[in-house]
Amino acid sequence: MVYPIIFSLVRSLYDAGGGTFVGVDNYAAIFTDSATLTTIRNNLIWVVVAPSLVTVLGLLFAVLTERVRWATAFKLVVFMPMAVSLLASGVIFRLVYEQDPDRGVANAIITSVHDVFASSSGYPGARPRENDQAPAVADKGTVVTRQPVQAGGQVLIPLVGLKTEALPSGAAAAKEASAAPGELSGTVWLDFTPGGGTVNKIDGTEKGMPDVTVEAVAGGAVKATTTTAADGTFHFTGLPAGSYQVRLPQENFAQPFSGATWLGPTLITPAIIGAFIWVWAGFAMVLIAAGLSAIPRDALEAARIDGATEWQVFRRITIPLLSPVLLVVLVTMIINTLKVFDLVFIIAPGSVQPQANVIALEMWRVSFGGGGNQGLGSALAIFLLVLVLPFMAINIRRFRREQA
Repeated sequence: MVYPIIFSLVRSLYDAGGGTFVGVDNYAAIFTDSATLTTIRNNLIWVVVAPSLVTVLGLLFAVLTERVRWATAFKLVVFMPMAVSLLASGVIFRLVYEQDPDRGVANAIITSVHDVFASSSGYPGARPRENDQAPAVADKGTVVTRQPVQAGGQVLIPLVGLKTEALPSGAAAAKEASAAPGELSGTVWLDFTPGGGTVNKIDGTEKGMPDVTVEAVAGGAVKATTTTAADGTFHFTGLPAGSYQVRLPQENFAQPFSGATWLGPTLITPAIIGAFIWVWAGFAMVLIAAGLSAIPRDALEAARIDGATEWQVFRRITIPLLSPVLLVVLVTMIINTLKVFDLVFIIAPGSVQPQANVIALEMWRVSFGGGGNQGLGSALAIFLLVLVLPFMAINIRRFRREQA
């Protein structure tokens, strides 16, 4: 152990090829290069967030499992990720965070919950025909009628660019809306008949487009809003006399909600931290549960007899008695987060790896991953060792105190 440390320290004082002595230039580069500063910032986020969440979740699981009969089975399930290598865990979560809800579990859950509260039905790609005879035109993502329509009139809005099977199962055969005095009505339908049909006319086999939001616009302001029925018809009642443009807003043609971009530059670090917590929460739970089993039950029962609530017992007795174990778990997790490499390397796609980079990964990348600069890589290794040493000293001091 001593020889690699000394060799790395000496090597960090030389250039990339190892033939020229550069002194502390490599260490200066750590704090001046923007890419390396990003790795330090990411490691700071890791150290602040991940150990705290792992410790809190481990404590929560350990306390709750004391009160259920199937505690052993629960602990086994939570601890099981520890039996999986970090490489395999990275592969698992690379799939969990896939953007496509049909493949990524995270977005499948998010879109399922979203669809309960907000409809994600839409017609992405639908558009009017691009010719002078089309009664409607596309305008910055919206569809508007080419000519103004008087209140009491009818309007037809044929759309194309959509497969018939993409229509909702409840779509009915399209028909012209029945006109009523003073009522503005119309039909939105998929104007496509395989092998024939008349353009801009409703044919017998063509279906309406249900749940399309339709707006009546006058003077640049929306005067009324409605939605189409199963056969594509819509009706505006009670409109004042005048001319209106019928508009289909852009949200009718937006892509359906597909969840969060977990593997994008914004969420990649929180996503990897989530995988880290999944792996290590079981470890924290087992250690804290062992500490809980060593707490004298007499102290807890005496507090309850004196009228303390469960929260007061937990906060004033359980937590103070568990503090040595909690500190060991927290410090161990800090050391692990400083050394994290596998999860970042596997989960982060190459395009966002600079945003997710950490010190350990940067050390490998500049030394062996194409950088070819073992001088800077050795400096990063020594820098990482310096960061880890204080937390190792805390653990060693506590172990010696307990043995004394």
